[in-house]
Amino acid sequence: MLRPFHVLGIQQIAIGAPDKKRLHTLWVELFGLEVTGTFKSESENVDEDICAIGAGAFRVEVDLMQPLDVDKKPAVRFAPGGIRKGASGFDICFVHPKSNDQFPISGEGVLIELVQAPPEVVKAFSQLAHPGQSR
Repeated sequence: MLRPFHVLGIQQIAIGAPDKKRLHTLWVELFGLEVTGTFKSESENVDEDICAIGAGAFRVEVDLMQPLDVDKKPAVRFAPGGIRKGASGFDICFVHPKSNDQFPISGEGVLIELVQAPPEVVKAFSQLAHPGQSR
């Protein structure tokens, strides 16, 4: 399959639930991720804790999300909203958890956020793929 992008690895995942307290218990208390910030957006109907584990270019961010208003849907799909700046300042877009006739490819029940890798991450992964070469 020809793609207009290349997946280097996992830099960030976003996990949503009606209440992020249980997610916090698993990811922060049990797995030991550090809470590094928070983000709230009424336009996207989201309240999130930004967590992280790892170091340098291989640091992984895990965003624990809940809706601000449980009666509203998150304002995301791999179309409405398109590519835009995310909370961390990098370009983002979303793959909606459910497919429909117009968008037959989905996250199969999982909301997926795609984030543009920072230049240092692209360089680090390039060096892993091609050791000894500098770009």
